[in-house]
This record gives sequence, C-alpha cells and structure tokens, in this order.
Amino acid sequence: MNKTQTLLVTVLAVGVAQAGDMLVTIGHVAPLTGNIAHLGKDNEDGARLAIEDYNAKGLTIGGHPVRFELLGEDDQADPRTGNIVAQRLTDAGVKGVVGHLNSGTTIPASRIYYQAGIPMISPSATNPTLTHQGFDNVFRTMSNDIQQGAVLGRFAVTLGPKVAIIDDRTSYGQGLADEVAKAVVAAGGRVVTREFTSNQATDFLAILTKIRAADPNVVFFGGMDAQGGPMLKQIKQLGLKARFLTGDGGCSPTLARLAGDAITGEVYCSQAGLPLEQLADKTFNERFQRRFHTKVQNYAPYAYDAVAAIIEAMKAADSVEPDDYLPALKKVDFMGVTGKVAFDENGDAKYGTVTLYRFQDGKLVAIQPHA
Repeated sequence: MNKTQTLLVTVLAVGVAQAGDMLVTIGHVAPLTGNIAHLGKDNEDGARLAIEDYNAKGLTIGGHPVRFELLGEDDQADPRTGNIVAQRLTDAGVKGVVGHLNSGTTIPASRIYYQAGIPMISPSATNPTLTHQGFDNVFRTMSNDIQQGAVLGRFAVTLGPKVAIIDDRTSYGQGLADEVAKAVVAAGGRVVTREFTSNQATDFLAILTKIRAADPNVVFFGGMDAQGGPMLKQIKQLGLKARFLTGDGGCSPTLARLAGDAITGEVYCSQAGLPLEQLADKTFNERFQRRFHTKVQNYAPYAYDAVAAIIEAMKAADSVEPDDYLPALKKVDFMGVTGKVAFDENGDAKYGTVTLYRFQDGKLVAIQPHA
C-alpha cells in the first residue's frame, strides 16, 4: 500500500472532516511488511483505535473543532527505510509521531524527529539508548530493557543456575540479552554460553548444538517471535531439555503458532505492562477485536496510549503545534487504557511494569507482574 492509499484508508476509517474542522495529522511507523508485520499492524491498529475514539469526542483545541487522522508508514524493520519514512512524515507536516516499533529503527529515526522538533512516542522500542540521547522530544509508553532484563534474568536463575543466551544482534535483541546476562550473574547464576544469530535467520541448529553441549537449564532468546517459533522447533528436534525464555518481542500468540507442538515444554516470556485482563480499561481487548476482527498481539494498548498522550498534551496546551504542546507532553499524567501514563525526566514510562508469562495449551498465562 502506498502513502496515498494509506492516507485514504485512514480518512475512510475515521470519517471525513466536517467543514470548518481543523485536520491534525499524527504519523505512525512500524513494519507493515516482512516477518514481523503482524506486530507492526498491531501497533497501527492500536493507534488507529485511539484516533477514532478521540474523534468521537468532538474536541475543540485553540478555539477550533479538530479532527485527527493517522498517516501510516512502513519502515520494514529496516533502519535505512526507517530514516526515509521519518523524513517523509516530517516533510508531510505531521504534528506528532507514534513509533517506530523496533529499537533498531526507532533510535536512528529519533534524530530526524528531534531535528524537526516533532514529538515522538514509541509504544514498543525498549532499548535504553532511545531515551538517553539528550533528545527532549522522545518518549516511550512501556518499560525499557533495563527494567525488563532485570526481571527476566532473576527469573531465569529461579528456573536453573546455568543460562545460555542467544540474541539476534539487533539493537533490541542484543540490548535485552545484555541486560539479562547482567541480571543472571547478579542473581547468582552463570551464563554458560553466549551465541548470536540474525533477525532474518531460520536455521539455528549449529548454535543450538553448541548450546546443548553446555548443558544449560535455561535458553534465553533476545529477538522476535518470527525467529523464536522456529527456534523452539529446532530445540525440540535436537532434544535440548532446557527451559525456554524470551522477552516481549517473542511474547505473542504468533510464537505459539510458529512453534507448533514445540510450545508444549516449559516456555516463558515477558511483556512490559499488565495482562490484557488487568488493563485499566477492561473494555479495550473486546473493543479492539470488534473493530479489527483480530486479537491483540502485544503492543496495541501502548500505541493507543501513545496517541492519547499526544492528544492530551495538545488539549492541555490548547494547541496542536509541537513547540506549544511539547512542554505539556513532558508533564502528562492521566489514566490511559494501560494504566497511569506519565514520563520521567528521560521520557521513559514513569509507571512501567513487567509481567512474566508461561505458555499453557498454546496460550499466554500470566505468572505475576513485577514493578
């Protein structure tokens, strides 16, 4: 779908602006093609639902009735493409951006938004570097990898002291794996081997054979569900008995679908935030499924709250212009669909939590949340 088609679909979804309405465009970027397009679409749908909900309220900002539209772009989970579409959004005059999905695309794109003075909020990029670059326009609505890695590392040691770690060498996968490794050692465990692959790989037999020789109790994978599912199949194929643990990138229904009967072992994962049934908005999951005829994959609620944060800041500043509402965005503190939404001095989620899950009968079952 090209840019014109995406915009047309969006306008049809939110309704045509009435005469006299001020049309305000918010950009969204995620991979909409490729092996994690299901996660990108999840983000976009969450953002779109927020746009529709706010349009239904009939807001007035700066003395003008406003109508919001979402301008979606596909970065293909590729940093170079991410920079291209980031520049395209700034040239289009968007008033804010929700995205990108991957840390590897979000971090370089954030410089473009910073130079243009456009606030951006990622609902899913968790690498700590994103909010530690000194850019005052950059935020995220979920916990970062320092918080998530600490929970995962401590939990890994409760499953067994010997931990093998694999990462996909992306900013997300490697960054999370680094934090997990630190937490494993701090909790008294031992990293028995550290291996890496790529985010396009499908054959993991060589590194899994090396890992089997190290006889770990736990295999942690820092990467996305598109690799995690096939990896689980090959773990079963090799007879590797270790428990499997991964982060939010693999904590989705798609992991179970791709893994097939290999999901029947002890498979655990984490997500930043609370389980869907514990969200502040108990109707979100039902409303999402009714609107888009699909289940929430992972990040949709955080994309919704990213849009909400931008619009709440616009309301507080009584302006849709980035220079005017950015100071208000730094101070937002409201109840979103995920819970309280506010940002610390770096732009990280102030009230971030991490929840551990176990797959049972192919479904995610929460173990417990961690602050």
